[in-house]
Amino acid sequence: MRNQVSSLYFVLNKAINKGHKRSVKAKKNILASLVIKGGSIAISLVLVPLTINYVNTTSYGIWLTLSSIVGWFSFFDIGFGHGLRNKFAESIARGEYDLARKYISTTYVVLSLIIGIVLLIFVGITPFLNWANILNSPAEMAGELRVLALIVFTFFCLQFVLKLITTVLTANQEPAKASFFNFMGSLFSLIVIYVLTLTTEGNLIYLGTALSFTPVLVLVFSSIWFYNHEYKRFAPSFKQVDFSLARDLMSLGGKFFVIQIGALVLFSTNNIIITQLFGPTEVTPFNIAFKLFNIVTMGFGIVATPLWSAFTDAYVREEYQWIKNTLAKMRKIWLLSVLSAIGILFASPFLYDIWVGDKVEVPFGLSVAMCVYVVVSIWQTIHVFFLNGIGKIKLQLYMVSISAVLNIPMAIYLGGLFGLVGITLTSTIIFGVQGLVFFIQTRKIVNKTAKNIWDQ
Repeated sequence: MRNQVSSLYFVLNKAINKGHKRSVKAKKNILASLVIKGGSIAISLVLVPLTINYVNTTSYGIWLTLSSIVGWFSFFDIGFGHGLRNKFAESIARGEYDLARKYISTTYVVLSLIIGIVLLIFVGITPFLNWANILNSPAEMAGELRVLALIVFTFFCLQFVLKLITTVLTANQEPAKASFFNFMGSLFSLIVIYVLTLTTEGNLIYLGTALSFTPVLVLVFSSIWFYNHEYKRFAPSFKQVDFSLARDLMSLGGKFFVIQIGALVLFSTNNIIITQLFGPTEVTPFNIAFKLFNIVTMGFGIVATPLWSAFTDAYVREEYQWIKNTLAKMRKIWLLSVLSAIGILFASPFLYDIWVGDKVEVPFGLSVAMCVYVVVSIWQTIHVFFLNGIGKIKLQLYMVSISAVLNIPMAIYLGGLFGLVGITLTSTIIFGVQGLVFFIQTRKIVNKTAKNIWDQ
């Protein structure tokens, strides 16, 4: 038995350390991320029924919708996060470490100023907002929801700036370490929610505080650790702030900003539309189905995430053959993702039963629609990550902007015809069209035949 384990270790170690240095680093991060994100997925699956039991299906739907609304404010980084990711990776590829530190320091200060202003505005207007109407909830919950919104948004703002450490780690092709923060945040959230179920009655404010505070706590300690150890040479400093670099970050980040807004509409408005069309209770089965099939998306994301900055590095060095080989491997992994999604689809009735029992009923038609959506979404992701990594995003900007305009009326129309299936179908159609266009653009770029907008 010991010999078999040793042999397996030898074969695995050889496979991981074979190939280009960039590929080896990516494979090590993919393997570590598989373990870490596997734990995160397991925790998220346990957290759903635990949370529903703590409050109820309707309150859980309200929480999901409020979380989506607060998440909208993530676009206030105006693309600085993605801009930093690419500029940091480019600086490291060229050996310009002092410039990389300046980019980090400048981004921290600029984002702190932006989100500080946004928080002050939010605090000022919240007393005049009727959150019960916004969330289509009972009028007597208005006061509770106002307090909840303030708590959640305040912690969101702190997380907004603190999560830059994950951007730096990912830009340096170490996303496994960034994933570990999410794992620890989810683990602490699970522990806190479990304690709440034992010590309190269902309370949305307690729930929102627990799920918002724990990620912030993890990011605070993680930032202190990394900037005092491995990433000390890149630690943000007021002396290193150079506001002239803000324009450099914005030249690319501005495009990402528009794309983020479009993506915000595509990803975050479904809960609002469902709440308004069918009520907050229907948000729960939609999100249960999404979370189940999102396992496949998360699995593919583990592979794709380290490749964004790897593509940046390879493109700066003009190593096109490595890019072609990597894209070919990603498409093979996509085929495995298709098979995985189909497997989950056929097992979904059983999985829903053991996961949430009879508390939530998810129609099989919704599962079919979600399965197709995941397959199409992952195909698009392959090419989006490559294009994002090399900064060729002008066409993506136009496509996402047009899609964002069409998404809401399409979702309302198809939702009216087919219910929750129609909402999912809208996203599938949009990502299907985008996936085809970005596939064509990617082929043109790697074959050096891209011209005009295809090469911008």
